[in-house]
Amino acid sequence: MLLVRIVGSIVATHKDPKLTGGKLLIGKEIRLDGSTTDTYHVAIDTVGAGEGEVCVVVRGSSARLTPLTGDKPVDSAIIAIVDEIEIGGSIVFRKER
Repeated sequence: MLLVRIVGSIVATHKDPKLTGGKLLIGKEIRLDGSTTDTYHVAIDTVGAGEGEVCVVVRGSSARLTPLTGDKPVDSAIIAIVDEIEIGGSIVFRKER
């Protein structure tokens, strides 16, 4: 699993019919301390994520294990929106409300 911050979206009018209705988002990979890397990921959104949110992404066959992605040609899916990250008893990230 990866942590990403959503930085954008992709609009594709011509795509595999199985992707119709799916939202494709671009996430910039982040480290546990909240700093970003130079790596971007495109993933189908299964939880209603939005720009600026920190999310958990799964890749490979795990991306096809959600009710939304089970029969779709995807290898990366957003499966959670992160509210808080705690490491060693300290909060290192908390979602702004």
